[in-house]
Amino acid sequence: MPHESPPVTLTVLPEGRTVPVLRGHSLLQAALREGLAVPASCRNGSCRTCISRLVQGQVRHRIDWPSLLADEIAEGWILPCVAEPAPGCTALAMVPGDGRGTAV
Repeated sequence: MPHESPPVTLTVLPEGRTVPVLRGHSLLQAALREGLAVPASCRNGSCRTCISRLVQGQVRHRIDWPSLLADEIAEGWILPCVAEPAPGCTALAMVPGDGRGTAV
């Protein structure tokens, strides 16, 4: 019997809506697939439109140098367009925007 990874969920705050993250999909893809309004533009980690604060779980960015500073990453900022759940992570929560209620 093949080993299956446990399902991963993403909760987008402040709405609190939880959506599944399919294997190989970014957090942005998961949110948009379920009709959530998450700001986005480039979808390649360069424009920062989708910047969000990760408040639960762990992600890994698909690219080595997303357009985030090291201190931003340390503070929990992510780019959902190039972020996917880290191995072993089953629940994530994020708040879209730059903390001032707007996208950067």
